[in-house]
Amino acid sequence: MSPLQFNELPSYTYEDYKQWKGNWELIYGIPYAMSPAPLIKHQSISNNIAWQLKNLLMNCSECQALLPVDWKINEQTTVQPDNLVVCSKPENDAYLTKAPVLIFEILSKSTAHKDRTTKYHLYENEGVQYYVIVDPIDSLAKVYMLNNGKYIKIKDATNESLDFDLGKCQFKFDFSMLWK
Repeated sequence: MSPLQFNELPSYTYEDYKQWKGNWELIYGIPYAMSPAPLIKHQSISNNIAWQLKNLLMNCSECQALLPVDWKINEQTTVQPDNLVVCSKPENDAYLTKAPVLIFEILSKSTAHKDRTTKYHLYENEGVQYYVIVDPIDSLAKVYMLNNGKYIKIKDATNESLDFDLGKCQFKFDFSMLWK
């Protein structure tokens, strides 16, 4: 039993998830509504991340930047990271089955706790190499790297650039571009 599953709560699966209207995530069988829609600042930052990643990975034949897509971890867990990088060809068009190498989650009032705790531990357990938690209010990005199965914080980035080594691709990400 996962640490988040309680006997008194129903447990849902991917088959249930596919039937739901609106935007949802399913973590350890528990549904999380992805509403209301993200604020304009959140979307602007996400767009800046996507634009920069796309340009940085333009010459990498192995890796690609994606906006929110389903990552089906198992029957009880499907998430949609805000921005992500995968370095393998997706096995199908419906969802990812392998862990992304880099995930950015942009905090919002309704998702901040989940992003800082539940998703932090989930991504750590699933082997996501880099996890970046972006705080639009403080213009701060906390960058974590997986080291021996545990995340270590490598940077509190505001206007700095940071090197990312994804194995197949390396690049320098400019965090100052997020806040423009």
